[in-house]
Amino acid sequence: MNVNIRPATRVDCKDISRMIMELAVYEKMPDQVKITCEELERDGFHQNPFFECLVAEVPEENKDDFTTVGFALYFYIYSTWKGRSMHLEDLYVMPQFRGFGIGKSLLNAVAQVAKEKRCARLQLNVLDWNTASRDFYAAKGAQDLTVEEGRHLVRFDGQSLENLANETPKN
Repeated sequence: MNVNIRPATRVDCKDISRMIMELAVYEKMPDQVKITCEELERDGFHQNPFFECLVAEVPEENKDDFTTVGFALYFYIYSTWKGRSMHLEDLYVMPQFRGFGIGKSLLNAVAQVAKEKRCARLQLNVLDWNTASRDFYAAKGAQDLTVEEGRHLVRFDGQSLENLANETPKN
């Protein structure tokens, strides 16, 4: 299948927003999506963006236009052990376009960006029940740190983040 991978633009936010919701439905968490298309535009397409994104397009049938069928959203992080790093937040391909190498093309393109930016590593999270994705990344050489290093993902959000931010340090 002919696929075009390119950097997302502000115009793509509507499609990215749609696919974020599709991904959330697949992950059985559609009620967790709170981001709006406008927030994606604001946070990804200004002078100091919080994220970058690639989109996958395929030609529309019998037309010269393209249809956006996948995306990879990532941002930069820093490892005190390894230096520059990248976190892949989401990689998604619409179900009817899976099995044509589009996910591999997106992942390869993200890895190329990471190498161009001299990142030492690319990391991501995968749900424990999503064996198809875990197998996909493992086949590409990804290491499962849950098993290898016993790391756990922890999060502060909502009221716990508010409480932490407002807590007065004790001397």
